[in-house]
Amino acid sequence: MKGKGSKMNRTIKSAVAVAAIAAMSLGTLAACGSSTSGDDAKGKVYYLNFKPEAADQWVALAKEYTKEKGVEVKVQTAASGTYEQTLKSEIAKTEAPTLFQVNGPVGYQNWKRYTADLSNTDIYKELTNQNVALKDGDKVVGVPYVMETYGLIYNKDILNKYFALDGAKAKSIDEIDNFDTLKAVADDMQARKDELGIQGAFTSAGFDSSSDWRFKTHLANLPLYYEFQKDKVTEQPATIKGTYLPNYKKIFDLYITDSTTDRTQLSAKTGDDANSEFALGEAAFYQNGTWAWTDLQKAGMKAESVGIMPIYIGVKGEEKQGLATGSENYWCINDKASDADKKATEEFLKWVITSDTGKKALSQDMGFTTPFKTFDDVKSDNPLTEAAVEDQKSGKTQVSWNFTMMPSEEWKNKVGQALLEYAQGTGNWDAVKTAFVDGWASEYAASH
Repeated sequence: MKGKGSKMNRTIKSAVAVAAIAAMSLGTLAACGSSTSGDDAKGKVYYLNFKPEAADQWVALAKEYTKEKGVEVKVQTAASGTYEQTLKSEIAKTEAPTLFQVNGPVGYQNWKRYTADLSNTDIYKELTNQNVALKDGDKVVGVPYVMETYGLIYNKDILNKYFALDGAKAKSIDEIDNFDTLKAVADDMQARKDELGIQGAFTSAGFDSSSDWRFKTHLANLPLYYEFQKDKVTEQPATIKGTYLPNYKKIFDLYITDSTTDRTQLSAKTGDDANSEFALGEAAFYQNGTWAWTDLQKAGMKAESVGIMPIYIGVKGEEKQGLATGSENYWCINDKASDADKKATEEFLKWVITSDTGKKALSQDMGFTTPFKTFDDVKSDNPLTEAAVEDQKSGKTQVSWNFTMMPSEEWKNKVGQALLEYAQGTGNWDAVKTAFVDGWASEYAASH
Protein backbone atom coordinates (compact mmCIF):
# COMPACT_ATOMS: atom_id res chain seq x y z
CA MET A 1 0.00 0.00 0.00
CA LYS A 2 2.50 2.54 -1.13
CA GLY A 3 2.07 6.20 -0.41
CA LYS A 4 -0.32 5.99 2.48
CA GLY A 5 1.98 5.73 5.41
CA SER A 6 2.33 2.98 7.96
CA LYS A 7 -0.96 3.80 9.71
CA MET A 8 -3.01 2.52 6.81
CA ASN A 9 -1.92 -1.03 7.33
CA ARG A 10 -2.07 -1.14 11.11
CA THR A 11 -5.36 -2.97 11.17
CA ILE A 12 -3.92 -5.98 9.40
CA LYS A 13 -0.17 -5.85 9.90
CA SER A 14 1.47 -8.06 12.46
CA ALA A 15 5.10 -7.87 13.36
CA VAL A 16 4.97 -11.52 14.27
CA ALA A 17 3.64 -12.47 10.85
CA VAL A 18 6.23 -10.37 9.08
CA ALA A 19 9.00 -11.93 11.13
CA ALA A 20 7.62 -15.38 10.49
CA ILE A 21 8.05 -14.97 6.76
CA ALA A 22 11.80 -15.24 7.18
CA ALA A 23 11.33 -18.76 8.41
CA MET A 24 9.06 -19.81 5.56
CA SER A 25 10.46 -22.07 2.91
CA LEU A 26 10.03 -20.77 -0.60
CA GLY A 27 7.93 -23.70 -1.66
CA THR A 28 5.41 -24.12 1.11
CA LEU A 29 3.19 -26.94 -0.07
CA ALA A 30 -0.31 -27.30 1.22
CA ALA A 31 -0.44 -30.98 0.37
CA CYS A 32 2.99 -32.50 0.63
CA GLY A 33 2.76 -36.20 -0.13
CA SER A 34 -0.94 -36.15 -0.99
CA SER A 35 -1.78 -39.00 -3.36
CA THR A 36 -4.10 -36.73 -5.30
CA SER A 37 -1.92 -33.64 -5.40
CA GLY A 38 -0.07 -34.84 -8.48
CA ASP A 39 -3.20 -35.47 -10.54
CA ASP A 40 -2.54 -33.36 -13.64
CA ALA A 41 -6.15 -33.67 -14.79
CA LYS A 42 -7.25 -31.78 -11.68
CA GLY A 43 -4.62 -29.13 -12.22
CA LYS A 44 -2.76 -27.39 -9.45
CA VAL A 45 -2.46 -23.92 -7.97
CA TYR A 46 0.65 -21.90 -7.21
CA TYR A 47 -0.06 -18.56 -5.50
CA LEU A 48 2.66 -15.94 -5.15
CA ASN A 49 1.28 -13.89 -2.27
CA PHE A 50 2.09 -10.20 -1.85
CA LYS A 51 1.21 -9.70 1.82
CA PRO A 52 3.74 -11.02 4.36
CA GLU A 53 1.34 -10.23 7.19
CA ALA A 54 -1.07 -12.83 5.79
CA ALA A 55 1.52 -15.49 4.89
CA ASP A 56 0.61 -18.03 7.56
CA GLN A 57 -3.12 -17.57 6.98
CA TRP A 58 -2.76 -18.31 3.25
CA VAL A 59 -0.74 -21.46 3.95
CA ALA A 60 -3.42 -22.65 6.39
CA LEU A 61 -6.17 -21.88 3.90
CA ALA A 62 -4.35 -23.75 1.13
CA LYS A 63 -4.06 -26.82 3.38
CA GLU A 64 -7.78 -26.72 4.10
CA TYR A 65 -8.59 -26.56 0.38
CA THR A 66 -6.31 -29.49 -0.46
CA LYS A 67 -7.82 -31.51 2.38
CA GLU A 68 -11.32 -30.79 1.12
CA LYS A 69 -10.81 -30.93 -2.66
CA GLY A 70 -7.66 -33.00 -3.15
CA VAL A 71 -6.05 -30.32 -5.31
CA GLU A 72 -2.47 -29.21 -4.74
CA VAL A 73 -2.11 -25.57 -3.68
CA LYS A 74 1.36 -24.13 -3.27
CA VAL A 75 1.82 -20.79 -1.53
CA GLN A 76 4.94 -18.68 -1.64
CA THR A 77 5.11 -15.25 -0.04
CA ALA A 78 7.55 -12.63 -1.23
CA ALA A 79 9.44 -10.79 1.47
CA SER A 80 8.27 -7.23 2.05
CA GLY A 81 9.31 -4.89 -0.76
CA THR A 82 10.54 -7.67 -3.07
CA TYR A 83 7.35 -8.78 -4.83
CA GLU A 84 8.19 -7.58 -8.36
CA GLN A 85 11.67 -9.03 -8.15
CA THR A 86 10.36 -12.36 -6.84
CA LEU A 87 7.63 -12.53 -9.47
CA LYS A 88 10.15 -11.92 -12.28
CA SER A 89 12.21 -14.81 -10.99
CA GLU A 90 9.30 -17.20 -10.43
CA ILE A 91 7.38 -16.45 -13.63
CA ALA A 92 10.37 -17.61 -15.70
CA LYS A 93 10.37 -21.06 -14.11
CA THR A 94 8.73 -24.18 -15.51
CA GLU A 95 6.51 -24.37 -12.43
CA ALA A 96 5.49 -20.70 -12.55
CA PRO A 97 2.81 -19.10 -10.36
CA THR A 98 -0.71 -19.67 -11.66
CA LEU A 99 -1.95 -16.84 -9.44
CA PHE A 100 -0.13 -13.57 -8.82
CA GLN A 101 -0.84 -9.92 -8.00
CA VAL A 102 -0.44 -6.47 -9.53
CA ASN A 103 -0.95 -3.17 -7.71
CA GLY A 104 -2.99 -1.40 -10.39
CA PRO A 105 -2.69 0.00 -13.92
CA VAL A 106 1.01 0.84 -13.66
CA GLY A 107 1.96 -2.55 -12.24
CA TYR A 108 -0.24 -4.26 -14.83
CA GLN A 109 1.88 -2.88 -17.67
CA ASN A 110 4.77 -5.10 -16.55
CA TRP A 111 2.64 -8.25 -16.60
CA LYS A 112 0.00 -7.73 -19.30
CA ARG A 113 1.41 -10.62 -21.38
CA TYR A 114 0.66 -12.98 -18.50
CA THR A 115 -2.86 -11.94 -17.48
CA ALA A 116 -5.77 -14.17 -18.41
CA ASP A 117 -9.22 -12.69 -19.07
CA LEU A 118 -11.25 -13.06 -15.87
CA SER A 119 -14.59 -11.97 -17.36
CA ASN A 120 -16.19 -15.39 -16.93
CA THR A 121 -14.77 -16.17 -13.49
CA ASP A 122 -16.77 -16.25 -10.29
CA ILE A 123 -14.47 -13.75 -8.60
CA TYR A 124 -15.42 -11.16 -11.25
CA LYS A 125 -19.10 -12.08 -11.36
CA GLU A 126 -19.38 -11.86 -7.57
CA LEU A 127 -17.95 -8.33 -7.32
CA THR A 128 -20.43 -5.99 -5.64
CA ASN A 129 -19.30 -3.27 -8.05
CA GLN A 130 -17.64 -4.58 -11.20
CA ASN A 131 -16.23 -1.13 -11.96
CA VAL A 132 -13.50 -1.77 -9.40
CA ALA A 133 -11.98 -4.54 -11.52
CA LEU A 134 -8.80 -3.81 -13.46
CA LYS A 135 -9.61 -3.79 -17.16
CA ASP A 136 -7.76 -3.50 -20.45
CA GLY A 137 -10.43 -2.61 -22.98
CA ASP A 138 -13.09 -5.30 -22.64
CA LYS A 139 -10.70 -7.70 -20.94
CA VAL A 140 -10.86 -8.10 -17.16
CA VAL A 141 -7.21 -8.52 -16.19
CA GLY A 142 -7.34 -8.21 -12.40
CA VAL A 143 -9.88 -8.57 -9.61
CA PRO A 144 -9.28 -6.84 -6.26
CA TYR A 145 -9.65 -8.92 -3.14
CA VAL A 146 -8.95 -6.18 -0.59
CA MET A 147 -10.82 -2.89 -0.73
CA GLU A 148 -10.20 0.21 1.33
CA THR A 149 -12.08 3.46 1.46
CA TYR A 150 -11.29 7.02 2.42
CA GLY A 151 -13.17 10.30 2.67
CA LEU A 152 -14.04 12.84 5.34
CA ILE A 153 -14.55 11.10 8.67
CA TYR A 154 -16.94 13.17 10.77
CA ASN A 155 -17.93 13.37 14.42
CA LYS A 156 -21.69 12.82 14.55
CA ASP A 157 -22.02 14.35 18.02
CA ILE A 158 -20.36 17.63 17.03
CA LEU A 159 -22.33 17.88 13.79
CA ASN A 160 -25.64 17.16 15.51
CA LYS A 161 -24.83 19.92 17.99
CA TYR A 162 -24.13 22.26 15.08
CA PHE A 163 -27.28 21.27 13.17
CA ALA A 164 -29.35 22.27 16.23
CA LEU A 165 -27.94 25.81 16.29
CA ASP A 166 -29.97 28.75 15.06
CA GLY A 167 -28.88 29.73 11.58
CA ALA A 168 -27.02 26.48 10.88
CA LYS A 169 -26.13 26.17 7.18
CA ALA A 170 -27.44 22.59 7.12
CA LYS A 171 -29.78 20.63 9.33
CA SER A 172 -28.54 17.10 8.63
CA ILE A 173 -25.54 15.30 7.20
CA ASP A 174 -27.63 14.36 4.15
CA GLU A 175 -27.70 18.03 3.13
CA ILE A 176 -23.90 18.15 2.90
CA ASP A 177 -23.60 16.55 -0.52
CA ASN A 178 -21.54 19.15 -2.40
CA PHE A 179 -18.58 21.45 -1.86
CA ASP A 180 -20.54 24.67 -1.48
CA THR A 181 -22.60 23.27 1.39
CA LEU A 182 -19.54 21.71 2.99
CA LYS A 183 -17.75 25.05 2.85
CA ALA A 184 -20.74 26.96 4.22
CA VAL A 185 -21.01 24.54 7.14
CA ALA A 186 -17.26 24.46 7.83
CA ASP A 187 -16.93 28.26 7.67
CA ASP A 188 -19.86 28.67 10.04
CA MET A 189 -18.51 26.05 12.44
CA GLN A 190 -15.13 27.78 12.45
CA ALA A 191 -16.79 31.12 13.23
CA ARG A 192 -18.80 29.51 16.05
CA LYS A 193 -16.11 27.16 17.34
CA ASP A 194 -16.32 28.49 20.90
CA GLU A 195 -20.05 27.89 20.91
CA LEU A 196 -19.44 24.33 19.70
CA GLY A 197 -16.49 23.69 22.02
CA ILE A 198 -14.10 22.84 19.18
CA GLN A 199 -10.79 24.25 17.97
CA GLY A 200 -11.62 24.04 14.29
CA ALA A 201 -13.87 22.42 11.72
CA PHE A 202 -11.02 20.31 10.32
CA THR A 203 -8.12 18.54 12.01
CA SER A 204 -4.64 19.77 11.23
CA ALA A 205 -3.41 19.10 7.70
CA GLY A 206 0.00 18.01 8.92
CA PHE A 207 2.93 17.69 6.53
CA ASP A 208 5.09 15.44 8.63
CA SER A 209 5.71 12.21 6.67
CA SER A 210 3.16 10.38 8.83
CA SER A 211 0.43 12.69 7.55
CA ASP A 212 1.38 14.36 4.24
CA TRP A 213 0.30 11.35 2.13
CA ARG A 214 -3.28 12.32 2.91
CA PHE A 215 -2.88 15.42 0.73
CA LYS A 216 -0.14 14.72 -1.81
CA THR A 217 -1.62 11.30 -2.63
CA HIS A 218 -5.20 10.81 -1.44
CA LEU A 219 -6.48 14.36 -1.88
CA ALA A 220 -4.52 14.69 -5.13
CA ASN A 221 -6.48 11.67 -6.36
CA LEU A 222 -9.65 13.75 -6.66
CA PRO A 223 -8.51 16.14 -9.43
CA LEU A 224 -6.91 13.20 -11.22
CA TYR A 225 -10.10 11.15 -10.94
CA TYR A 226 -12.23 13.83 -12.57
CA GLU A 227 -9.65 14.62 -15.26
CA PHE A 228 -9.21 10.96 -16.18
CA GLN A 229 -12.98 10.49 -16.27
CA LYS A 230 -13.45 13.50 -18.54
CA ASP A 231 -10.63 12.51 -20.89
CA LYS A 232 -11.37 8.76 -20.71
CA VAL A 233 -7.87 7.94 -19.46
CA THR A 234 -7.52 4.26 -18.54
CA GLU A 235 -3.74 3.83 -18.56
CA GLN A 236 -0.97 5.88 -16.98
CA PRO A 237 -0.66 8.97 -19.20
CA ALA A 238 2.64 10.55 -20.16
CA THR A 239 1.22 13.99 -19.42
CA ILE A 240 -1.73 15.49 -17.54
CA LYS A 241 -3.57 18.77 -17.98
CA GLY A 242 -4.38 19.73 -14.41
CA THR A 243 -7.96 20.56 -15.42
CA TYR A 244 -9.30 20.28 -11.88
CA LEU A 245 -6.40 21.83 -9.97
CA PRO A 246 -8.57 24.90 -9.13
CA ASN A 247 -10.88 22.44 -7.34
CA TYR A 248 -7.92 20.88 -5.55
CA LYS A 249 -7.02 24.36 -4.35
CA LYS A 250 -10.56 25.02 -3.09
CA ILE A 251 -10.69 21.95 -0.85
CA PHE A 252 -7.11 22.37 0.37
CA ASP A 253 -7.79 26.02 1.21
CA LEU A 254 -10.80 24.89 3.24
CA TYR A 255 -8.68 22.37 5.15
CA ILE A 256 -6.02 24.91 6.15
CA THR A 257 -8.39 27.82 6.81
CA ASP A 258 -11.13 26.16 8.89
CA SER A 259 -8.58 24.26 10.95
CA THR A 260 -7.51 23.51 14.49
CA THR A 261 -4.03 24.70 13.57
CA ASP A 262 -2.50 27.85 12.12
CA ARG A 263 -1.31 27.15 8.58
CA THR A 264 2.23 28.24 9.45
CA GLN A 265 2.55 25.31 11.87
CA LEU A 266 1.70 22.47 9.50
CA SER A 267 5.22 21.23 8.81
CA ALA A 268 5.52 19.91 12.36
CA LYS A 269 2.07 18.36 12.63
CA THR A 270 1.83 14.57 12.49
CA GLY A 271 -0.79 11.99 11.71
CA ASP A 272 -1.03 11.28 15.43
CA ASP A 273 -1.85 14.96 16.04
CA ALA A 274 -4.77 14.83 13.61
CA ASN A 275 -6.01 11.55 15.06
CA SER A 276 -5.83 12.95 18.60
CA GLU A 277 -7.58 16.21 17.68
CA PHE A 278 -10.44 14.30 16.14
CA ALA A 279 -10.72 11.69 18.90
CA LEU A 280 -10.75 14.41 21.58
CA GLY A 281 -13.61 16.25 19.87
CA GLU A 282 -11.50 19.25 18.90
CA ALA A 283 -12.55 19.01 15.22
CA ALA A 284 -15.59 17.78 13.31
CA PHE A 285 -13.90 16.58 10.10
CA TYR A 286 -10.83 14.40 9.54
CA GLN A 287 -9.65 13.24 6.11
CA ASN A 288 -8.67 9.59 6.43
CA GLY A 289 -9.92 6.10 5.70
CA THR A 290 -11.41 2.90 7.04
CA TRP A 291 -8.01 1.88 8.43
CA ALA A 292 -8.10 4.83 10.88
CA TRP A 293 -10.77 3.27 13.09
CA THR A 294 -8.32 1.20 15.13
CA ASP A 295 -6.47 4.31 16.28
CA LEU A 296 -9.65 6.27 16.88
CA GLN A 297 -11.11 3.45 18.93
CA LYS A 298 -7.92 3.19 20.99
CA ALA A 299 -8.22 6.92 21.66
CA GLY A 300 -11.67 6.37 23.15
CA MET A 301 -14.12 7.05 20.32
CA LYS A 302 -17.37 5.13 20.15
CA ALA A 303 -18.58 3.55 16.92
CA GLU A 304 -21.91 5.38 17.09
CA SER A 305 -20.12 8.75 17.07
CA VAL A 306 -18.30 8.24 13.77
CA GLY A 307 -19.36 8.53 10.14
CA ILE A 308 -17.65 9.06 6.78
CA MET A 309 -18.67 11.14 3.77
CA PRO A 310 -17.18 11.86 0.32
CA ILE A 311 -14.56 14.57 -0.21
CA TYR A 312 -16.28 17.20 -2.35
CA ILE A 313 -14.17 19.54 -4.48
CA GLY A 314 -16.83 21.51 -6.37
CA VAL A 315 -17.35 19.52 -9.57
CA LYS A 316 -20.71 19.59 -11.34
CA GLY A 317 -22.87 16.60 -10.42
CA GLU A 318 -20.84 15.69 -7.33
CA GLU A 319 -24.07 15.11 -5.39
CA LYS A 320 -23.92 11.63 -6.92
CA GLN A 321 -20.30 11.09 -5.90
CA GLY A 322 -19.51 8.33 -3.45
CA LEU A 323 -16.50 7.63 -1.29
CA ALA A 324 -13.01 6.96 -2.68
CA THR A 325 -12.83 3.20 -2.75
CA GLY A 326 -10.12 1.14 -4.34
CA SER A 327 -7.36 -1.37 -4.03
CA GLU A 328 -3.70 -1.95 -4.66
CA ASN A 329 -4.16 -5.72 -4.49
CA TYR A 330 -5.44 -7.36 -7.68
CA TRP A 331 -5.52 -11.09 -8.32
CA CYS A 332 -4.32 -12.12 -11.79
CA ILE A 333 -4.33 -15.61 -13.29
CA ASN A 334 -1.29 -16.56 -15.36
CA ASP A 335 -2.51 -16.95 -18.94
CA LYS A 336 0.57 -19.02 -19.80
CA ALA A 337 -0.35 -21.73 -17.28
CA SER A 338 -1.96 -24.92 -18.58
CA ASP A 339 -5.72 -24.97 -19.06
CA ALA A 340 -6.03 -27.45 -16.18
CA ASP A 341 -4.01 -25.21 -13.85
CA LYS A 342 -5.95 -22.10 -14.86
CA LYS A 343 -9.22 -23.91 -14.20
CA ALA A 344 -7.92 -25.19 -10.85
CA THR A 345 -6.90 -21.66 -9.91
CA GLU A 346 -10.33 -20.28 -10.81
CA GLU A 347 -11.99 -22.98 -8.71
CA PHE A 348 -9.68 -22.28 -5.75
CA LEU A 349 -10.51 -18.57 -5.83
CA LYS A 350 -14.22 -19.35 -6.11
CA TRP A 351 -13.93 -21.48 -2.97
CA VAL A 352 -11.97 -18.75 -1.17
CA ILE A 353 -14.76 -16.20 -1.65
CA THR A 354 -17.78 -18.50 -1.23
CA SER A 355 -16.95 -21.12 1.40
CA ASP A 356 -17.34 -20.41 5.10
CA THR A 357 -13.69 -21.38 5.57
CA GLY A 358 -12.46 -18.96 2.91
CA LYS A 359 -14.71 -16.12 4.00
CA LYS A 360 -13.60 -16.45 7.61
CA ALA A 361 -9.95 -16.51 6.56
CA LEU A 362 -10.20 -13.31 4.49
CA SER A 363 -12.47 -11.30 6.76
CA GLN A 364 -11.41 -12.42 10.24
CA ASP A 365 -8.03 -14.14 10.11
CA MET A 366 -6.55 -11.69 7.57
CA GLY A 367 -8.74 -8.74 8.51
CA PHE A 368 -9.57 -7.75 4.93
CA THR A 369 -12.51 -5.75 3.67
CA THR A 370 -13.53 -7.62 0.55
CA PRO A 371 -15.52 -6.44 -2.50
CA PHE A 372 -17.60 -9.56 -3.10
CA LYS A 373 -21.37 -10.03 -2.79
CA THR A 374 -20.71 -13.33 -1.03
CA PHE A 375 -19.50 -11.32 1.99
CA ASP A 376 -22.77 -9.41 2.40
CA ASP A 377 -23.56 -11.45 5.50
CA VAL A 378 -20.14 -10.71 7.05
CA LYS A 379 -20.43 -7.86 9.52
CA SER A 380 -17.55 -5.70 10.66
CA ASP A 381 -17.11 -3.98 14.00
CA ASN A 382 -15.50 -1.08 12.12
CA PRO A 383 -18.19 1.61 11.62
CA LEU A 384 -16.22 3.18 8.77
CA THR A 385 -16.09 -0.14 6.93
CA GLU A 386 -19.81 -0.65 7.42
CA ALA A 387 -20.45 2.90 6.11
CA ALA A 388 -18.24 2.17 3.11
CA VAL A 389 -20.20 -0.99 2.31
CA GLU A 390 -23.46 0.96 2.47
CA ASP A 391 -21.99 3.64 0.22
CA GLN A 392 -21.08 0.99 -2.37
CA LYS A 393 -24.69 -0.20 -2.35
CA SER A 394 -26.16 3.31 -2.53
CA GLY A 395 -26.01 3.76 -6.28
CA LYS A 396 -23.55 6.62 -5.98
CA THR A 397 -20.46 6.61 -8.19
CA GLN A 398 -17.40 5.48 -6.26
CA VAL A 399 -14.25 7.56 -6.75
CA SER A 400 -11.58 5.24 -8.12
CA TRP A 401 -8.01 5.15 -6.87
CA ASN A 402 -6.13 6.87 -9.67
CA PHE A 403 -3.13 7.60 -7.48
CA THR A 404 -1.89 4.16 -8.50
CA MET A 405 -0.97 5.89 -11.78
CA MET A 406 1.16 8.59 -10.14
CA PRO A 407 4.57 8.40 -11.84
CA SER A 408 6.84 8.18 -8.79
CA GLU A 409 7.27 8.79 -5.09
CA GLU A 410 9.45 11.75 -6.02
CA TRP A 411 6.49 13.33 -7.85
CA LYS A 412 4.37 13.00 -4.70
CA ASN A 413 7.13 14.50 -2.57
CA LYS A 414 7.53 17.53 -4.82
CA VAL A 415 3.76 18.12 -4.87
CA GLY A 416 3.72 17.79 -1.08
CA GLN A 417 6.56 20.27 -0.65
CA ALA A 418 4.84 22.78 -2.94
CA LEU A 419 1.58 22.36 -0.99
CA LEU A 420 3.34 22.98 2.31
CA GLU A 421 5.12 26.09 1.02
CA TYR A 422 1.80 27.39 -0.33
CA ALA A 423 0.09 26.74 3.02
CA GLN A 424 2.83 28.47 4.97
CA GLY A 425 2.92 31.48 2.67
CA THR A 426 6.45 30.87 1.45
CA GLY A 427 5.25 29.64 -1.94
CA ASN A 428 2.32 30.10 -4.31
CA TRP A 429 -0.25 27.96 -6.06
CA ASP A 430 1.57 28.26 -9.39
CA ALA A 431 4.38 26.22 -7.85
CA VAL A 432 1.85 23.51 -6.93
CA LYS A 433 0.57 23.48 -10.52
CA THR A 434 4.12 23.22 -11.85
CA ALA A 435 4.97 20.33 -9.54
CA PHE A 436 1.71 18.62 -10.44
CA VAL A 437 1.64 19.00 -14.23
CA ASP A 438 5.23 19.61 -15.36
CA GLY A 439 6.53 17.29 -12.67
CA TRP A 440 4.28 14.50 -13.93
CA ALA A 441 5.68 14.76 -17.46
CA SER A 442 9.30 14.80 -16.31
CA GLU A 443 8.90 11.93 -13.85
CA TYR A 444 7.04 9.83 -16.45
CA ALA A 445 9.79 10.47 -18.99
CA ALA A 446 12.46 9.54 -16.48
CA SER A 447 10.79 6.22 -15.71
CA HIS A 448 10.22 5.28 -19.35
